[in-house]
Amino acid sequence: MRWPFRKPAEGPQPPAPTRPPARSDAGGERSIAIAGDSYGPAVTGDNASVVALALPPETLRPAAEVDAPPGLDNLHNRPHHFVGRTGELDRLDAALAAPGRAVVQAIHGLGGIGKSTLAAHWAATRAHGCTPVRWINADSEAGVQQGLADLAAALQPTLAHTLPVEKLAERALQWLATHTGWLLILDNVNDPTDIAPLTQGPTTGRLLITSRLATTWNHATTVVRLDVLDPDESLDLLTRITTATGLRNLDGAAELCAELGHLPLAIEQAAAYLVENQVTTPTPRAYLDLLARYPADMYRDGSVTTTSERTIARVWRLTLDRIDSLHPLAGDLLRTLAWYAPDQIPITLLDGFAEAPARNKAIGLLTAYSMITPDPDTDSLTIHRLVQALARTPDHDDPHRPPDAIGQARNRAAANLNTALPATLDDPATWPTWRTLIPHADFLADHITEDDGTVVTARILSETGFFLCEQGLPGRALKHLRRALADTERVLGSEHPGTLTSRNNLAYGYWSAGDLVRAIPLFERTLADGERVLGSDHPNTLNSRNNLASAYESAGDLVRAIPLYERTLVERTRVLGSDHPDTLTSRNNLAYGYRSAGNLVRAIPLFERTLADIERVLGHDHPSTLTSRNNLAYAYESAGDLVRAIPLFERTRVLGSDHPDTLNSGNNLAYAYESAGDLVRAIPLFERTLADCERVLGPDHRLTRVVRGNAVAAKDARHEAGGAARS
Repeated sequence: MRWPFRKPAEGPQPPAPTRPPARSDAGGERSIAIAGDSYGPAVTGDNASVVALALPPETLRPAAEVDAPPGLDNLHNRPHHFVGRTGELDRLDAALAAPGRAVVQAIHGLGGIGKSTLAAHWAATRAHGCTPVRWINADSEAGVQQGLADLAAALQPTLAHTLPVEKLAERALQWLATHTGWLLILDNVNDPTDIAPLTQGPTTGRLLITSRLATTWNHATTVVRLDVLDPDESLDLLTRITTATGLRNLDGAAELCAELGHLPLAIEQAAAYLVENQVTTPTPRAYLDLLARYPADMYRDGSVTTTSERTIARVWRLTLDRIDSLHPLAGDLLRTLAWYAPDQIPITLLDGFAEAPARNKAIGLLTAYSMITPDPDTDSLTIHRLVQALARTPDHDDPHRPPDAIGQARNRAAANLNTALPATLDDPATWPTWRTLIPHADFLADHITEDDGTVVTARILSETGFFLCEQGLPGRALKHLRRALADTERVLGSEHPGTLTSRNNLAYGYWSAGDLVRAIPLFERTLADGERVLGSDHPNTLNSRNNLASAYESAGDLVRAIPLYERTLVERTRVLGSDHPDTLTSRNNLAYGYRSAGNLVRAIPLFERTLADIERVLGHDHPSTLTSRNNLAYAYESAGDLVRAIPLFERTRVLGSDHPDTLNSGNNLAYAYESAGDLVRAIPLFERTLADCERVLGPDHRLTRVVRGNAVAAKDARHEAGGAARS
């Protein structure tokens, strides 16, 4: 069986033979001289001569007759600390259920996930019955060849000094083909062709392969995809290592494991550092602080006893070296993905990243090397959070992470996310897209420093915050809105129209959260600046005037609110037209102001006209239509006209059970039932609405408190009614 490897261009040469070469001369014409053994040459020619090695008799002995000597196993890297992986060990055991068959088992996963550790632990502790067990570093063609040569030398030590590496490897292949029961562990395979003579030949033993490659092991009997440890297992691993020499303060241990993504190698690296630096880094929380302040150093440097090849940065750098050599765009893609939330990254966020064939090749390559995981059910990608952390951490010493490349990837990620945001906030058809993108906007906001914010990131945060307000989640929205305003003020200046929009949105966020003390001054400043910079008739100025009027109304200041509503309606009608959605909003708001002032004679006709116009312009199920319908129903209820109010409330609840407008409508409908004396329907609806409000909006949201008070009042009314009946 011929060994197909190329001889390495450089490296140590075989040692000199143990016996001097035998010389044989052919003195006559056309004479031939032969010396040596089956590997020696035959040379013809006039007075030709040849020098050949005199090899020992062992070389002539068939490999089938060579028995494995004792002590042939070289499984010397059995892990000292091993946790979990019960299911994976059982799967490897199950592959041996059919004795005598050739079994190829493949373990694949991200670098540092524990593939080699699992293979070594299984080989050392499970009853697989294989002998001998040989470990081969199979990360290259030369590595596999050397590992086989070492096997041949261990089988017949005298051959080590007489045969070159490629002949020793061939001898090992012959031995493997003629013996059974052995186990070869081929560790860290980067290219399946490197081990082709073993996987494609007549295998009579068993092969256990570990590899970062995920998509090339279809021929294997058992394929095990290794994932991160469970949180309890990763905490157990950290605890075992750090407390091996005694008790230890483990404050922050669970948080550290989570920050490291429960990746075994990262946990081992951190634990070893903690063991060696007990004075300067006494707790896992102290390590977390170092990781936050000096990420590049902490990913790159392990403990004194940790080899540089066994650090997170080094392990992944080797993988990225190979990926980059195959398709440089894959590295750019990985750095871009590092700025999104790690789970369910929509493939649409990569639109425009590159032409489809090049982009798909990059995705496929990162998938093949387990750097990302695709989910075809959701058309999304997943990336390990620690891979992300490393990929977005600049390091001048790493060719894959220069600061300028990190910055370009961050800006590219922001631009793609900005493009993917829906154009509208109030169309329910866009809400699933918004909800898919919100986690990625949150993540981007959390990982961009103040100095790196741009107009693009400010727009993302402003739009995201506004959508969260519209969904009744102002608590989540405010941090985005504050950051958006800070970024636009820094980049554009305090009076730029974009800054005015950001300031208006922040004021709206405070208003949505019920913080009128902060909202009203911000609205007032925005309106004054808008009138001066944009003019009184600019749509943004009109919007600011409407918002300030709403804030005054919420504060109970109808003396200032109603005139501002009236002025805004007149100006919007003149500038935008009577059917413009903003004009319809102003008419609705003015009617609401009249109702708040108790002027139902003016409020109800205005509500009725507004609802008719909105249904005609926007449709029967548009969110603004539903709001207008709810307001008219509320006005009817205030006028004591429950016959018209209740059916209108019932028609309003079509936005989905979790939408804030639906929750508000549920409260209003329950209140209408109560007003009609129908506590049988009112109280259960109050209770359902309260439970939904607490789940969706939180226990302290303004609407939650209102519904809770109404529910209590309804139950008290039932109790009083029951007492009156009994008396």
